[in-house]
Amino acid sequence: MTRHPTPAAWLGLDLHWAYGSLLPAIWRSTRCIHRAQDVLHDAFVRYALSGRHEGIAQPHAYLRVVARTVLADQMAHERRFVPLPELAGEAGAAQHPVARADEIALQEAFTAPSAEMLADLQQRLGAVQRVIQGLPARCREVFWLCKVEGHSQPQIAAMLGISLNMVERHLMRALLDLRAARELLAP
Repeated sequence: MTRHPTPAAWLGLDLHWAYGSLLPAIWRSTRCIHRAQDVLHDAFVRYALSGRHEGIAQPHAYLRVVARTVLADQMAHERRFVPLPELAGEAGAAQHPVARADEIALQEAFTAPSAEMLADLQQRLGAVQRVIQGLPARCREVFWLCKVEGHSQPQIAAMLGISLNMVERHLMRALLDLRAARELLAP
């Protein structure tokens, strides 16, 4: 009898699926493994911070929509910038024979992560979630509005009816708590 390993789950999501299916789908849109990973990780953060994951019937479909939203937000943000002239010629580099080796390396990057990597990821995501959930309510709200929804500090101050100084203090508190957690989890 063959035993199948239990999927690495986090908040109802199968992390094998996220890295084996969703990440390659994001990569097809970005054509950059690092950017695709950033989109996936930002989607994880938005998913965790939403607080809605308990009642979602199809968490994978929900995460896919969140990832699409993150990607759209990033693309909208990038449209504000102009590429440097020396980088404009790099688009033709895909025709170069070395590009095939890069393509193979990217395919290898999509192999299923090891059980150890998934366990480590689960622990890190859980720690980040605990830090964020442990923040005072107003601090957590300011962090969400700034880092997840992308509002500016003056917009947040106006939305919440608090001073800009308080917005800065709340953000500083959240970032310091997250930094302390990162230092504790550093390998």
